[in-house]
Amino acid sequence: MKHSLMTGACVALSALVAGCASTASRDALQVQNPTVLQRGIGTTQDNMAGAATPAWLETYRTAGNASAIDPIQKRLDALGPRKDNYFGFKAQCWLDAARDERSHWNHWGFVEEALREASRLASGLETGGGLVADNPDLRTSAVIRPDVWKQILTAKASPAFASCVPAQQLTACGEVGMIHAGHEAWTRNFTASAQRVDDVTKTLPQIDAALAACMPPVAVQPVGLPPKLTLEGDATFAFDRGDIAGLSPAGKARLEQLIRDMKQAGDVTAIRVEGYTDRLGGDALNRRLSAARAETVRRYLAANGIDAPVSAQ
Repeated sequence: MKHSLMTGACVALSALVAGCASTASRDALQVQNPTVLQRGIGTTQDNMAGAATPAWLETYRTAGNASAIDPIQKRLDALGPRKDNYFGFKAQCWLDAARDERSHWNHWGFVEEALREASRLASGLETGGGLVADNPDLRTSAVIRPDVWKQILTAKASPAFASCVPAQQLTACGEVGMIHAGHEAWTRNFTASAQRVDDVTKTLPQIDAALAACMPPVAVQPVGLPPKLTLEGDATFAFDRGDIAGLSPAGKARLEQLIRDMKQAGDVTAIRVEGYTDRLGGDALNRRLSAARAETVRRYLAANGIDAPVSAQ
């Protein structure tokens, strides 16, 4: 007799703990549909509350979901690479959700609604029209966790999203996952709903990382070059020198920087090198030295990858 009483107490305690856990899960979900939160005799009995109304019976009583899954899957598979985008990924995730719930003998109508979405997206991919990225309002799902939805929709609004296939896949399946979690909440299975939400939130950092990887690199502003640059002859060449060996270390460094600037600018179409000479010496000597220095600079630029025509004088 003592054993029987203890067993009854344990069962009662377990039920109490489970009830507390379910309530905590329900509150954490931030369910947006008030009818889902109702209990007892006064609970609303309408379409949104999940009642088996005539409209529901008319839609789902004779639905043959068992024979619909495989044909939709074959249609998706036949699309090949054309399904490798947000809409194709979402259609596949709807199919997977339908399979999952059907394996658990779900007769609430979620399987049929999921298959309808998968078929609609497959049709849009087949015809190339009628595709919108908005999420459907399912009768069998309540809106939960607005904060998670905000993160998902923010990702969809990213400039990189339209061309970022990895982010599209994660986001599409995340949306279906949140609607699936909303279905669990709609059926008052708050613990299962919270687990599905947790699965989705784990993918949110991956979406952000995928978008960051898809963002185009920041364009580097080209370096603007003045139309005329002056290199002091005395600082560029040793005294009375105009050959390569006569280039001073500072002169070489200045030429190297000039070469980098011209390559980065990328819009240099022609270069004219004018030689200047030392302050000492006769005119004839200085003219020869200036020409030699101009020619040396010309050759140095050409040897270091400057493709624009270079003239020296």
